[in-house]
Amino acid sequence: MAVVQRLVRAKSTTIRRFYSSSSSEIGAVSPSTASSYGRNVQWVFLGCPGVGKGTYASRLSKLLGVPHIATGDLVRDELSTKGPLSSQLSEIVNQGKLVSDHFIFDLLSKRLEAGEAKGELGFILDGFPRTIRQAEILEGVTNIDLVINLKLREEALLAKCLGRRTCRQCGGNYNVACIDIKADNENPAMYMPPLLPPSHCASKLIKRSDDTEEVVKERLRVYNEKSRPVEEFYRKRGKLLEFDLPGGISESWTKLLQLLNLDDHEDKRSAAA
Repeated sequence: MAVVQRLVRAKSTTIRRFYSSSSSEIGAVSPSTASSYGRNVQWVFLGCPGVGKGTYASRLSKLLGVPHIATGDLVRDELSTKGPLSSQLSEIVNQGKLVSDHFIFDLLSKRLEAGEAKGELGFILDGFPRTIRQAEILEGVTNIDLVINLKLREEALLAKCLGRRTCRQCGGNYNVACIDIKADNENPAMYMPPLLPPSHCASKLIKRSDDTEEVVKERLRVYNEKSRPVEEFYRKRGKLLEFDLPGGISESWTKLLQLLNLDDHEDKRSAAA
């Protein structure tokens, strides 16, 4: 339990629950509360692989002045170190499987310890928790204020994942997929334009080794099996805020800010840049 004991050091705040007047589902955050979050928010982003958790978590991180902690980045950073865990993690990731609780808690606790040493208060978690066990342990050691669940239809998710690219020189993230889905009887039309690189990065784009159709579909299968129960875990606790992505980043970001009552925040322009 040493890892969990280290995780306890993450500073917790009072749980804030926001209910709509019509149901027990969580509703939009009140303007007065949203403006008072500051550095003390402890939020979680949920959603299928490739849905855009990192994009929106990063923007909210800048907007609210709290660190964005992505467990996927923690894993990739560990892989790049070529340390003792690197080979084990590499095999797991390349097969599209979930990294074990032990590995994740070890990496996360180290990150929280480093943040505490620098005086960080609060965080926005991205990609964690992914299982009921992880959610229960996290619930036992810190108070999560709000869980934002990003949702996107599977055909768009697959196209987004296969279109992801990174500049090998500057590390910038882009997407070459142009997603144009027609409306049907169940879903509205959706258009997500590509996020293309500047000309000096265009010839330097690389694709993640695990962004293949086979691995992406396996990640989605694992998510549906292991992680969707986490949504219900937080829904029952009145902490889950559902958000269906309506389109590209510009459209979705604006509507997410409206849902969180942060659309009039003085820093929103710089965060969206």
